[in-house]
Amino acid sequence: MTSPPPPSRRFLLTATTVALAGASGCASRSAGRDDERPQRGTQAGVSEAQPRHVLMAAFDVRGSGGGRAPANGVRRALSEWSSRPPRGVTVTVAAGPDLYRKLRLPAPEGLRDLPAFPGDRLEARRSGGDLLVQLCADDPLACRRALTRLTAQARDALGLRWRQSGFLPPHDAHETPRNLFGFKDGTENPPQGELPRWVWNDSGGTHLVYRRIHMDVDRFTALPTGRQEEVIGRHRASGAPLGSRTERDAVDLYAKSPRGRYVIPADAHVRLAHSRLDGGARMLRRGYSYDDGHDDKGLLFLAYMRDPQLFVRVQQRLASEDAMSAFTEHRASAVGYVLPAPGPGERLGDLLA
Repeated sequence: MTSPPPPSRRFLLTATTVALAGASGCASRSAGRDDERPQRGTQAGVSEAQPRHVLMAAFDVRGSGGGRAPANGVRRALSEWSSRPPRGVTVTVAAGPDLYRKLRLPAPEGLRDLPAFPGDRLEARRSGGDLLVQLCADDPLACRRALTRLTAQARDALGLRWRQSGFLPPHDAHETPRNLFGFKDGTENPPQGELPRWVWNDSGGTHLVYRRIHMDVDRFTALPTGRQEEVIGRHRASGAPLGSRTERDAVDLYAKSPRGRYVIPADAHVRLAHSRLDGGARMLRRGYSYDDGHDDKGLLFLAYMRDPQLFVRVQQRLASEDAMSAFTEHRASAVGYVLPAPGPGERLGDLLA
């Protein structure tokens, strides 16, 4: 058996979200072996099938002083959001690192600001936030109405920092959605039975990483289809890894052509993002496309994982070696912690320790 191409020197050196179900779901426990299940419940908005539309928003704590008063205000706002969730919309709330600093509270283990990556062009006005909110529904108007309501409910404690809408291109039920490059996006997500291992921690929480990624769609789609497939590492039509026939076929990092070249190129996106390079660790991706006009369209990367350092390792490889990075640019970023669902007699705000 041949070995994959050796990692570069750079690679060797670098080698509160709460889902609040509206009408779409209720609290549940993650599937998996009993010894892997979270001890608390988790709620809709992370592991379910994606609705057709998303509206992401971020809020900041009003006022500059930390301490008991702002913390109580935030807790009241969170409890208000969870006690009267908007109908027909899944609301998912994530607590960012700055929230814990501002309120002088200990941050959950693993929650920290993401580092800078090569090629980033992050816009401060679209990035960060003390609280991140993901609103999902099949009706985009329902998302907008929900955000208006949440903003009003929290107006004494929180101010809106930024908002960003996204959508899924048309696709058949149970089919992997495609991104604006025309390729299937999300094939390598872990199955439901593995989410307790890779997504939920023992308390029922997780971490959310958000990236707004501009895509040069015109320049990428002008490439010959064969070259597009080399950049991605998959066949465009079927979604199968290069050298394979069906979308769900395992990615073979070792396969070579008769001429001795790797079937999946060394700089292909699929190879560099593969979980094998991270000891098998995986994240759950829930990407949405966005189109803001004026040559500004791309991907809203939303990923849930136990430890954001997994994203850091993957993105360090992609930023420095991925052929697809010539056609993408990260323009906004945020990270947050997913609190578990409140139990009997608890309110969401109580879980903000």
